[in-house]
Amino acid sequence: MKILTVDIGTGTQDIFLYNSELDLENGYKLVLPSPTLIVRGKLRQATQLRQPVLLAGVLMGGGPSSWAIEAHLRAGLPVFALPDAARTLNDDLEKIRGMGITLVSEDEARRLPDTVQRIELGDFDLRLIVHTLAQFGVSLDQLAAVAVAVFDHGDAPRGTSDRRFRFDYLDRRIRQENRLSAFAYLRQNIPPSMTRLQAVGRSAGDVAVPLVVMDTAPAALLGATLDPQVASRPSKLVANIGNFHTLAFRLGPAGIEGVFEHHTGEIDLLRLEWLLGRLADGTLQNEDVFNQQGHGALVYSTEPIDLDGPGMTLAVTGPRRSLLKESRLRPYFAAPFGDMMITGCFGLLAAVGDVLPELNEAIRNSLQGSSRVKAPWDAE
Repeated sequence: MKILTVDIGTGTQDIFLYNSELDLENGYKLVLPSPTLIVRGKLRQATQLRQPVLLAGVLMGGGPSSWAIEAHLRAGLPVFALPDAARTLNDDLEKIRGMGITLVSEDEARRLPDTVQRIELGDFDLRLIVHTLAQFGVSLDQLAAVAVAVFDHGDAPRGTSDRRFRFDYLDRRIRQENRLSAFAYLRQNIPPSMTRLQAVGRSAGDVAVPLVVMDTAPAALLGATLDPQVASRPSKLVANIGNFHTLAFRLGPAGIEGVFEHHTGEIDLLRLEWLLGRLADGTLQNEDVFNQQGHGALVYSTEPIDLDGPGMTLAVTGPRRSLLKESRLRPYFAAPFGDMMITGCFGLLAAVGDVLPELNEAIRNSLQGSSRVKAPWDAE
């Protein structure tokens, strides 16, 4: 049995092909530029060549791609867009028009001059991944599921802060199903407001196996808990310091006891230590984060955790984890199965076991290190 897991961030897209016949350390993996960086490169080239562009495809993660679109407009060059792709910049299409982007239908797009470069937007390109793996002789036969993680603010109603909307969503999911895999869904069960997750579902096309989608930060933190040092602690903080967002969960025997999410660019070491300390002692307030341009905080348990006690109580993962390198909190840098970069993929794999119970036994056996030990050349 094989499961393709893809964790899509701002800097990289991390790909891990799980094979139930192999130890996890022998699974094939790729760390490649993120889709938003790939799109940025195409847009920059079009800007340099003074070419008008058409944004096609579906809503995707912004950041570098959005900034490149804005730079193209500032250069005085035309930008056309299909409505679904345009929502990469803003869910409100009137705001898209206000930026100077011309919205077109697919029929109108076909009538644009040949000089207009069509750029496909989307977070997930299964055909490209399959083609890339095939160049190395790796097939996706016996594929049982595909799992993809992206960060989704959600489509906030007009007049509602997208930061508050996302945190209200996190609160609902935790109260409904108190586990990190609560943020994973089968394609047919994605909430309508989670428009980026919905777009991933459309990008997957008619893939013949179940598609599971998940938020990136809970996927990374779930993966971090698979590190033996982290798993051995019944109570702990686990933080994912990403390129754009920092999210920390407080976990205890009963599940999630608290969480905060901030923009990484808005915090430094001292501020992050303060937030983690307040989350640990149960005194963190939503306003402590929201009023500093973060998303917010939720505390479900005010029973303190001693961050200065013996043993590991703070585990850290994510591409900006070095922010805590000199921390007085003595963080443990988690590396499940020896690879920090694939942490989110391991979390996705664990979530697939929860979402698809028929696959759970094989996945759990692998995650617990009790898979059948074989070399890759014996796996087929």
